[in-house]
Amino acid sequence: MTSPPTIAVAHYPEGAGHATRMLAIADALRETGAAVEMAGGGAGTEFVALNGYDEFEPTAVDYIDTYQGGSIRRVLAESVPATAARVTEYVEWLRDPPPDALVTDDMFAAIAATRTDVPLYVLKHDVPALYRDRIERAGAAFHTSFQLSAARTFFYPAVWPRSDDDPAGATRVPPVALDGDGRERPAPEVLVVPSHYSDLGRIADQLARQGYDVLDVGSDGWEPVASLLPYLRDADAVVCSGYSTVMDAAVAGTPCIVHPATDEQDAVAGWLDRFDVPGFAVAPEPLDVLEAVESPPDPPEFENGAPVVAESVMADVSGGESATAGRPGPEPGTPARTGAGIGRTAAPDPDRGGTTTDAPEGLANTAGERIGAARRRLADRVVAGATATGTALRALVLRGRTLALGAKRRVSTGAAATRRHAARTRRALVARVSAVAAALSRAGRTTARRCRRYRTATAAMSVAAVVVAGGWLRGTATGPGAGLTTRVASLGGTVEDGFGRANDRVRGVVAAAASTASRLGRLGRRLASAGGSSE
Repeated sequence: MTSPPTIAVAHYPEGAGHATRMLAIADALRETGAAVEMAGGGAGTEFVALNGYDEFEPTAVDYIDTYQGGSIRRVLAESVPATAARVTEYVEWLRDPPPDALVTDDMFAAIAATRTDVPLYVLKHDVPALYRDRIERAGAAFHTSFQLSAARTFFYPAVWPRSDDDPAGATRVPPVALDGDGRERPAPEVLVVPSHYSDLGRIADQLARQGYDVLDVGSDGWEPVASLLPYLRDADAVVCSGYSTVMDAAVAGTPCIVHPATDEQDAVAGWLDRFDVPGFAVAPEPLDVLEAVESPPDPPEFENGAPVVAESVMADVSGGESATAGRPGPEPGTPARTGAGIGRTAAPDPDRGGTTTDAPEGLANTAGERIGAARRRLADRVVAGATATGTALRALVLRGRTLALGAKRRVSTGAAATRRHAARTRRALVARVSAVAAALSRAGRTTARRCRRYRTATAAMSVAAVVVAGGWLRGTATGPGAGLTTRVASLGGTVEDGFGRANDRVRGVVAAAASTASRLGRLGRRLASAGGSSE
């Protein structure tokens, strides 16, 4: 009776979503009768354990963390050596003993598979056409072309329709989601699922303030579960960032609002919007999320692609040769390898006689194995180093773009703050000018009233003085008093004329003050109008 095939399943270490989608493949392979070995490590290790697997954990890489930290030294000192170590450790794991096939979404595991002749099957969605940026498109093109050429089957899980942008030679499958047995708590109205690199806590809090029953799986009170799919199935809507939850929502049939955080998530959101995929709404801003939850899209309808991938891999493995078939075996009488680790020596053959004629041959074989292992180890490290260097350069370019976008946002924020400050300054200036104009106008009117009263009183007094003086002197109109009368009358006329000219000057001052107040009022109104239009 032949034993079931052994399928290795490896996930990428950055983000838990890579682990959950590959766990879906692992479960589906087990259901077909295969023995499954898991590997990957990193952020998804906890979910692998929750689903009952013990996995091999090679050195984890995290380019997002090292380049987002803003340190080139960290990228070169941590990520590049970690990449070389990861590939080398994958090579040793795949050789001890070799599985019948490897299914992975990890670029570094795919490189290791090419060094060990293990049949490779790749699951990948972030193809070159997904990206607008030329640098990111070039990086995705390298990963995609390499894995298309190295893999027996390149599985392309997509929720968007077929298009000319699909990678040539890829096998299109439905979205892949990890199913589960049930829920451990009541289903919410809105399920909020942040990615490893996004934070949706403020959005979840705002939704709760608006009266929704919200479950935020990124909150401190949330305990991880083996699968989120049962929670998605019973929720009215899901808010997420990453593509793994997008695929989960598609399989669960739950309306999904996508709020992207990283470049890859932006690219996925762009395609969902571009193809107007039913069941999904893209919300670039938090306010867009709130509006989309209030009026969610219609539920999506997709089958789970995990069984499709598993059945295809098993059919290919069962119909062809295993990973070890066809390899040249040892010549009769040569030592057999025990423990197929790199650099390990062969155990002596108990059936061999201890004759001196066989010893040189055994020593030669042992030395040859050591030399071959050393060469393979060196080649593995060269390939891993080249891959790490390329990935590091891409990470540095992405870091530069992140810094540029951050600077652009800061400049935009500063410009907006400057505009707001200018508007406040204009409003304050308008208020002050208007207040001054009003005060001058009131002062002008008060002065005018006072001047009018002063003018009337002065004129009355002058007239009264002249009349009294004239009456007193009228009796002396002849003789010496006649000249005095004439002079007093002339003096009265002069005084009256002087008061009249003074009154005219006062009226001129009042008119000038009133004109100035009017001009200041018009200036204040123009400034107020300009401030209102700029806002």
